[in-house]
Amino acid sequence: MKTQLLKYGVMATFLTTLLAGCSSTDTTDTSGDSAYVPSNQVSTGTAGSGGISGSSLDADSSVARTFYFEFDKAILNSEARAALRIHAQTLRSTPVNIRLEGHADERGTREYNMALGERRGNSARDFLVQEGVDGALIEVISYGEESPASLDSNEASWGLNRRVELK
Repeated sequence: MKTQLLKYGVMATFLTTLLAGCSSTDTTDTSGDSAYVPSNQVSTGTAGSGGISGSSLDADSSVARTFYFEFDKAILNSEARAALRIHAQTLRSTPVNIRLEGHADERGTREYNMALGERRGNSARDFLVQEGVDGALIEVISYGEESPASLDSNEASWGLNRRVELK
């Protein structure tokens, strides 16, 4: 019990330090746009309750595996970059194959949304490679608007559908 509490305490301290360091530097977005979805519109979470399906990536279950994007953007926000850094650290020490599934909301043509989902997946892949992960381990798939997280047609649902899932 004490070991588990110590483990979570160390992880919380590490994440806090990591997030504090990330807040002052942003090398991904040079356009001035921000890829931020207000927390009252979208809640973050994991793509599954256990480990990442189809791999042996045993990352802490509290680290997000779903990364959200602004409308018509493929720029990772600071929360996504922080979580991807943790996944990259795990993948560098224990290389396994992973899949990044890109998604878009229902607005736009099917073809455009497939391309946007791919750009979002590639954005996450490029960040992981920049963090030292072997690109040969990463598969990017775009589902466009074909696999929505929410079926409603409103801003909150669209925000849930604009995502990349790490599996």
